[in-house]
Amino acid sequence: MGVVVAFRQKVEECDAGEDDAELDLFTAVDVAIRDLREIVLRWGEPAGIEQADACREMLERVYRAAL
Repeated sequence: MGVVVAFRQKVEECDAGEDDAELDLFTAVDVAIRDLREIVLRWGEPAGIEQADACREMLERVYRAAL
C-alpha cells in the first residue's frame, strides 16, 4: 500500500485576492516563506514564475492594507 501525502492547495486556489486585506502581515509572511521554498525548486519554470508573481502581489496587498 502506498502512503497518501496531502499537499497545499495551488497558489491560484489559495490566492484570496481582495480578501487578502483580512490576512494579517505575519500570516502573509509565513505563506510567502512557504511559497518561496516551492518557487526555488521550480525556478525558471513558468509555474514557478507565476507563483512568484502571485506571492509578490499577495504581499503587496497585505502590506498596503496593514499601512
